[in-house]
Amino acid sequence: MASALAGQHALVSGGGRGIGSAIASALRQAGARVSIIGRNDDILQQAVLAGAADAAHAVDVTDEAAVREAMAGLAAGQPFDIVVANAGAAESASFQRSEAALFRRMVEINLIGTVNCFRPALPGMSERRSGRLIAIASTAGHRGYAYVSAYVAAKHAVVGLVRSLALETARSGVTVNAICPGYTDTDMVAGSLTTIAAKTGKSREEALAELTKDNPQHRLITPEEVAAAVLNLCKPESRGITGQSILINGGEF
Repeated sequence: MASALAGQHALVSGGGRGIGSAIASALRQAGARVSIIGRNDDILQQAVLAGAADAAHAVDVTDEAAVREAMAGLAAGQPFDIVVANAGAAESASFQRSEAALFRRMVEINLIGTVNCFRPALPGMSERRSGRLIAIASTAGHRGYAYVSAYVAAKHAVVGLVRSLALETARSGVTVNAICPGYTDTDMVAGSLTTIAAKTGKSREEALAELTKDNPQHRLITPEEVAAAVLNLCKPESRGITGQSILINGGEF
């Protein structure tokens, strides 16, 4: 695998922690040069110092102009061969309490953030007739969950984007795919456990059981499992895989 990615340049949004950090580390270990972007510069620089990435730039992925500028700077001298749009967020509320502003926030970070990372890289990839665009979506892109309708709608949109863009790029040498993990062992899910416990009076163990009840394996997915799926899509042998949304969810339907 190392020889397969040697000499390639990868961008990972939200690459400083959680799933993004695992993806960045895996790509770098496989021989790629890795650049990461995200909102927290301290976290990004810590990832670089820890050897998880080669370079970093703090930017809000919902800001199209800023993302384009950041990516241009990071790609100076070596364009991106792989872009992993991982940055995302989830807010929970009943539908009746989910105002339009909440829906806009979820669409901006989860969908528009993906669009903003893909668009600057695609022309060069198409010209070179080689590239990988990968969105980290969610099982929420395939099914509904109560009290997160805005998040679910946004992740469904990400899956739709991937399917449509894959058709546009099918003969360009560029593949476009989504990876859809179930609840994953990250800081974001840890925060959800804290919220559930505080709101319901359940113990943390009971809150975890509630989150994992729909996973037949009754466990959280690990960030490393998601990273492994990204690596697989980056292989030259995976050029026939495009327009797919790959579920990593222990068999949940």
